[in-house]
Amino acid sequence: MNKQMEKIRSISDLERIKDSVLKDSNSGKIIIRACNTGCRARRSRKVIERLENRISEDGLENKVKILKTGCHGFCEMGPILVIEPGNIFYKRIKAEDVDDIISETVLKGNLVERLLWEDPETGERYITEKSIPFYRKQKKIVSGNSGRIGTTDIDSYIAAGGYSALCKALKEMSAAEIIETVAASGLRGRGGGGFSAGLKWKICSSAPGDMRYIIANGDEGDPGAFMDRSLMEGDPHSIIEGMIIGAYAIGAAQGFIYVREEYPIAIEHLSIALKQAEAYGLLGKDILGSGFDFGIQINRGAGAFVCGESTALMYSIEGKRGMPRSRPPNSVYEGLWGKPTVLNNVETLSNIPLIINNGPEWYAGIGTKKSKGSKIFSLVGKVKNTGLVEVEMGTTLREIIFDIGGGIRNGKRFKAVQTGGPSGGCIPVSRIDMPVDYDSLKEAGAIMGSGGMIVMDETSCMVDVARYFIRFLLYESCGKCVPCREGLKQMFKILEDICEGRGEEDHIETLIQLGNYMTTASLCGLGSSAANPVLSTIRHFRGEYESHIHDKKCTAGVCKNLFEYFIDEKMCNGCTLCRLKCPEKAVSGEKKQAHSIDNSKCIRCGICFNACKFKAIKIQ
Repeated sequence: MNKQMEKIRSISDLERIKDSVLKDSNSGKIIIRACNTGCRARRSRKVIERLENRISEDGLENKVKILKTGCHGFCEMGPILVIEPGNIFYKRIKAEDVDDIISETVLKGNLVERLLWEDPETGERYITEKSIPFYRKQKKIVSGNSGRIGTTDIDSYIAAGGYSALCKALKEMSAAEIIETVAASGLRGRGGGGFSAGLKWKICSSAPGDMRYIIANGDEGDPGAFMDRSLMEGDPHSIIEGMIIGAYAIGAAQGFIYVREEYPIAIEHLSIALKQAEAYGLLGKDILGSGFDFGIQINRGAGAFVCGESTALMYSIEGKRGMPRSRPPNSVYEGLWGKPTVLNNVETLSNIPLIINNGPEWYAGIGTKKSKGSKIFSLVGKVKNTGLVEVEMGTTLREIIFDIGGGIRNGKRFKAVQTGGPSGGCIPVSRIDMPVDYDSLKEAGAIMGSGGMIVMDETSCMVDVARYFIRFLLYESCGKCVPCREGLKQMFKILEDICEGRGEEDHIETLIQLGNYMTTASLCGLGSSAANPVLSTIRHFRGEYESHIHDKKCTAGVCKNLFEYFIDEKMCNGCTLCRLKCPEKAVSGEKKQAHSIDNSKCIRCGICFNACKFKAIKIQ
């Protein structure tokens, strides 16, 4: 970063910084892009530390540069290094691999074959990041910088075109023109509701009031979701730039970024980014010499899932208990401290600089008729390639799960995918070719939500899945309104009975009635969508509910009271592995003879089932 930190006043100042960074990048140096955010879970900092030591030991400071980046997306393969030039992709790096990387790739230009990504089906090794199937079908628009720029280096962001949209907005466009541009792009909120971002800005800008606020919602609480976290960690300046443009458009002088307390790296990187932007004059008083004043404050959420709801989040910022309030009035009229307020998800705001720079027609040309642009999803669960993916709206579930995600683990069959977080819905294999957009997901009984995708296979019990999400929502409900508070209690009790073998004839219809009541009568969006996991699983997997209730069977082998293990004598060769591993001594049999299970002792722990190499242990 520029040590003198001179105030930026024009696009030419940005270009000067950009040229300086690019000159350094094109100086013949080898650039090693190392993930320093999500990959920390797999000790990427040890790898980076070893790289730095080796470079210092060999006197390579003028030859090699380490760029500490955000998430590359392919989390399954972390820690990840990409070496430029050449776009060489190395996966699952350990500190002890660094010596080979330096001595072979950096000094000699050779590949370290064992570190290349290998197709598990064909055995083919892929050299470049761009060629790997996981990346080929993605459309990295919002997440394009993450994994490519320094996470705490504003100059790196500027070199990638950062803050040029802010210059354009403040120097060449009126507030009304900015709002019209965002509206014409078709950008919809990426936090769950899918409301038009431009329309929200327009209403707020014209609402009466002497003070307005803008809030970036980074309170990502969905199980299995980490899209917003990755964006805040890997490309914080894109969020800040989008916020400043939005503030100028609606006439706000103060903004807030609401981040989960459990995201310390995101808070650290956002804090550094705010200080850098202020030092360059891109934030604070008289931004870019335009006379526009705007400041941003970070607020830490205390871990309440309900604070992802807009009004609850605003109460939390005000220092009150995070609980939703009734609407109208909507927040664009009376939000934070009773003033007109725009609240956008951090991913929504990261789209703004791209739209300003490239124009609304460009953005509207991506995606579907009613769902424009791209969307970042966290792909987790029983899929081979877990991680973050960004695809064009309208991409099918099959393309995401099989072409990008690599299909289902361990040769199992795909059963369902849960989208939209705990308030989302489960989509069955029969809908595998449906496009992923706001309207298609809603029609299937799910929601876009913030973008979590949990993939399930044939070993997943859909009744148990519904129970899991209802339990989560029950504990996270604020309890303010009766439909959500009491409805979730009753739903969970019924699902618990069904899973434990106490299901009754009328339970399915009772769940449907409860779900419809919660949907229409709950106070906030979280409560009105809380029944989705139950309603969608009944809609698409009613047979599993009926099997649990009528036959007292869980065919997936999850609900312990509703299945038994047995050993197929024709497939068992008497290896004794299951007998040796059984913690309850429920397996008996002589070596090289078929074994058997005493179900009066068996606790259905699944150890024998997972240990059997010959698939002789079955579920009945």
